[in-house]
This record gives sequence, structure tokens and C-alpha cells, in this order.
Amino acid sequence: MNDFYDIAIVGGGPAGLTAGVYGARAGKRVLIFEREAVGGQISRASLVENYPGIKEISGVDLSAALFEQADGLGCEFAFESVTADFTVTSDCGTYRAKTVILAVGAAAKKLGVEREEELTGRGVSYCAVCDGAFFRGKTVAVVGGGNAALDDALYLAAMAEKVYLIHRRDAFRAEDAMVQKIKNEPKIVVKTPRVVTRLLGDEQLTALTLRDPGTGAEETVEVDGLFVAIGHAPAAGAFASLVGLDDAGYIDAGENCKTGVPGIFTAGDCRTKIVRQLTTACGDGAVAALAASELV
Repeated sequence: MNDFYDIAIVGGGPAGLTAGVYGARAGKRVLIFEREAVGGQISRASLVENYPGIKEISGVDLSAALFEQADGLGCEFAFESVTADFTVTSDCGTYRAKTVILAVGAAAKKLGVEREEELTGRGVSYCAVCDGAFFRGKTVAVVGGGNAALDDALYLAAMAEKVYLIHRRDAFRAEDAMVQKIKNEPKIVVKTPRVVTRLLGDEQLTALTLRDPGTGAEETVEVDGLFVAIGHAPAAGAFASLVGLDDAGYIDAGENCKTGVPGIFTAGDCRTKIVRQLTTACGDGAVAALAASELV
């Protein structure tokens, strides 16, 4: 069994890193678990323009700054998968913690189309910033209608030859400013209303079959890559036996970030709430860490 920590934070996104900063500043010994890379979803954003005080910054740079701040204040990091209670058990051992903050965020939703898993990494991706460079000078498609999907399309247009933007409805859910940018980008071809029904190609994705949900008409478009940006689902399922989840799988907690289990808190996109933004995730992290610090 490893050392005893005051606060164990599960998740190294903005909520978890902010919680680490506040916990460390309160003089607590903090351990942050992250199974992938720090930053969470925000690290995949090509450009962040809604973080107060910073006009614009890449998601990677913002994630790095948050990590450096937490690390500089003395937070410890373990890049491992975790199941947690008052002892936090990871892939590599057991860590004792007086309090736990679950900041596990959300995972990308899948299309649910046949062969999607098979072709993931072979043309199908869920992160334009991570994989976009592999498709320089090629034709790609983005599926989705929110800000994230349109941001991905604009990011890819800077390097790809052509970008199909596919959405199942006539109108996008994204902000008007984002929609206008799409209209002004000649490399982006909008396909609405369309849904992806088939992924074509042997060992590598080569084309998509699209269907008009209104008429049933189908067409095939040749692509080298497909980027899925249809939202995220909470990644809290592993903790269902520990804390309460709502019907959608989010951890049940109010603005005080307290779960139904004393000593266990939650923060960020995995929590039940109306607004899920970078700023609200950071706010949750601060609230959860201060509440946890009062107990240790």
C-alpha cells in the first residue's frame, strides 16, 4: 500500500487540475490520477476563446499551463486507471486517501455504425487535434452539429484538401459566429440533413454512405478520414456502486459538489448540472477542493 494522501483526485482535466491547485494551496497533500493525458477534452480544442482573461489559446497550451501550475504547487501525479473509494485502487496499487474528488469528465460518443470500432485508428477518429495532421492534403469528414464539430471542421480545413461537414438536422446547434465561419470557408462542404449509415473500405476507411433522413435517398462520398464530434457521455460508470448516478449516468451532486457519500466530492462534466463549460468545470474544481480541505 502506498502513501496516505489528504485528497485523491480522479481525472486530470480542468476540473481535476483546478481542484489540485486549490488543494495544494490549502496545504494538503494531493494526488491526481489521469489515465490518458492531462487536460481532458479541452486539450483537443484547436482554439479556446472563452476562457476569462485570455483572448485565445490552444487547448494543448492551456492544458500544459494548468498542469505546470498544479505540478509547481506540489501536486503528485499518477498516470493510471482508477476505481475509487476511501482507498483509491489503481492499475498499479492501492493509495490511501482521506477524501476523494471524482473529476472523471466525459467520453466521446460513438456513431453506433457497423465497423466503427474496427476502423477506429484506421480512418475513424474522435480527436481532430490529435489525428488531423495524418490527413494533410486529403479529404475528411466531420460528423456533428455543435461548436466542437464546427471547430473541428475549421481546424481540419487548414490542412485538408476538402472537409465534409455532416449533420443530421438542417440547422446547426453551434453559435452563429461559428456557423458564419463555416460558410466563409471554401474547403468545407456542408451535408445536411444527412446521417452516416455505412463505413466503407477494407483495412482502411475509404468512403461513407450518407442517407437523407427525410427522403431516404443515399449517396456515397469518398473520404480518407472521419472525425466524430457528436458529444460526450459521462465517464462515471465505474463509480456507480460508490456514488449515486442520475438516469443519464452523471454523478448526482449539487453546486456544493458533495455526493451522497461523506468525504467524496465530484467536479466538472461528470456532475449533474445544466451548463458544462470550461469555466464551470474550473469552478467545480475549486468548490470541491475547498470542501475537501475542510475535512482534512
